[in-house]
Amino acid sequence: MKWMSDITIHPLPMPIQHLHKVLMVGSCFTEHISKSLRELIFNVLENPNGIIFETKSVCRSLVSYVQDRRYTPADLFQLNELYHSWDHHGRFSHPDEAACLQQINESQERAHAFVLEADWLIITLGSSFVYRLYETRADVANCHKAPGQWFEKYLVPIEEQVALLDNCIHQLFHANTKLKIIFTISPVRHLRDGVVDNNRSKARLIETVHHLVQKFDRIFYFPAYELVMDVLRDYRFYDVDLAHPNYAATQFVMEKFSDFAFTDDTRALNQELRQLQLARNHRPFHAASQQHLKFLEAKLAKTRELAQRYGYLDLSELEVYFSSQIAHN
Repeated sequence: MKWMSDITIHPLPMPIQHLHKVLMVGSCFTEHISKSLRELIFNVLENPNGIIFETKSVCRSLVSYVQDRRYTPADLFQLNELYHSWDHHGRFSHPDEAACLQQINESQERAHAFVLEADWLIITLGSSFVYRLYETRADVANCHKAPGQWFEKYLVPIEEQVALLDNCIHQLFHANTKLKIIFTISPVRHLRDGVVDNNRSKARLIETVHHLVQKFDRIFYFPAYELVMDVLRDYRFYDVDLAHPNYAATQFVMEKFSDFAFTDDTRALNQELRQLQLARNHRPFHAASQQHLKFLEAKLAKTRELAQRYGYLDLSELEVYFSSQIAHN
C-alpha cells in the first residue's frame, strides 16, 4: 500500500559544494536549513537582520547588504526601555542606543562583504502579509511587541512582490555575477492569520517565486512547503503548536534537500562529518576509561585526515575539541 504522494524534485544543475559560500535569508525555517549546513561545515552566513518573514523586508535587507547601508540613530526607536530597528529582529535590540547600532552595523558590514563573494543565496519566504506603521507609512520587518493599533496589516499582491524581488535580484546579480539563488516557501503555518488567509498568503508566495524561476536561469526552487504539506501531510509531523514542523519533518526535508543540492561525493563527505559531530556531542558514562580515550583518538585522527584531504574545510573547532578531551582524559 502506498502511504505518501510522489513528488519530483529535479537536482540542481550546479550542486552546492563545501567550498561555496552560502548566504541564507528569511523565515525561521531558514534557520533549520542553516543549522544543518553549519553542522556539516558549510560556509554559511545566516539572517544578518535576524528572522524575516515577508517579501518586502527580505528585499529591503538584501538591497541594504548590496549597497553597504549603515544605520544611524534616526533609524532606531525606543520602546519598553530598549532601542529597536524596524528592519531587524529583537536580538539586535539593546537598552543602549550605541550598542544597538554597533550590533546592527557590524552585521551589515559582514553581510555586505559576504554577499559580494557568495556562491549561493537561499531565500525562505514565510508570508505575504506586511505590517505598516500608520504614522510613517513605513513597512516593518518586526513589530517588537508594539501596540497593535500602531499598524495596518495588508496582503501584498503578487504583482508587487514580483516587482520587488525582480529589482532586488537584478541588483544582486549586478553586484555578484556568480551568485545563484534557491527559493523555498516555509512550511510553518501562520495560524494567527487564520487557515484561509494563511493559504492565500502562501499561494501568493508560490506564484511569485515560480514567476522568477521561469524568468532567470540562475534561480531554482526547492519544495520544502510541498514536502511537508503534501507528502508528509499529517499533524504528527508538527510541533504541539500545530504550526511548526517538528524534528522528524525537518529531518525529512533536509534529506530531500541533500538529494536536491549535493553530489554523491558531497553526501559521502557529509556522512563522515555527521559522524564526527555525533561523536562531539556524545556524553560517555566513563569519560576516564581507556576505551573512551581510544574513541577520542580515533575521532581526532579522522578529523585531521579529513582536514588534510579537504584543505578548504575548517575543522579546527572539532580538532580543538577532541584534542582537549584527550588532554583531560
